[in-house]
Amino acid sequence: MSVPLVLDLWADVVCPFCNLGRHQLADALARFEHADEVVLIHRAFELDPSLPAVPALSNPEMLAEKYSISLEQVAEMHARLEAQAATHGMTWSLAATRPANTFDAHRLIAFAATQGRAEAMLDALYHAHFSEARLVSDHAVLDEIAKAVGVTGSAELWSGDDFAGEVRRDEARASQLGLRGVPALVLDSAFLVSGAQGADAFYDALNRAWARREDL
Repeated sequence: MSVPLVLDLWADVVCPFCNLGRHQLADALARFEHADEVVLIHRAFELDPSLPAVPALSNPEMLAEKYSISLEQVAEMHARLEAQAATHGMTWSLAATRPANTFDAHRLIAFAATQGRAEAMLDALYHAHFSEARLVSDHAVLDEIAKAVGVTGSAELWSGDDFAGEVRRDEARASQLGLRGVPALVLDSAFLVSGAQGADAFYDALNRAWARREDL
């Protein structure tokens, strides 16, 4: 294998567009002829670091307040997102979800990576939030998810600040790059795909990044 094509993907586990985007990227990679020479690195990004661990509002209530729209408009938006999720085989329950501080969830992803379980942890966290409406800021919930995906020792995280530095470094790098929203995919530090633009957009970026490597 030559020097791999490095993909840095900033995302948050309570972001519906991040969940859609990672599936779109997977579809693009399935078509990409050099997929075996790609390294995907998941980077932490908190949509709202100010959120408490236990939210006062439901997700629909929070969105209605944040964007000054009605609950009916939120429901329509959620229906569209749930329809997109269904095309990727996912069943979401957005009306039941609650906004949550995701700092510890990102710490857990970084911890899972040390046991080779980052992808499984990401899958489980996204599923827990979007399909099961579980509170992914709750340490007991995080420990249950960790156990389910085969990660051991997660409970020890909550009494200290292990892997906090990894999360903060990812967020600092996102700030340096001027990333204001997610998902944000940076390819070989040269190309950016911002948002869940669809598999074709990710596929095009993969090919452009690869062509650039061949021209260097």
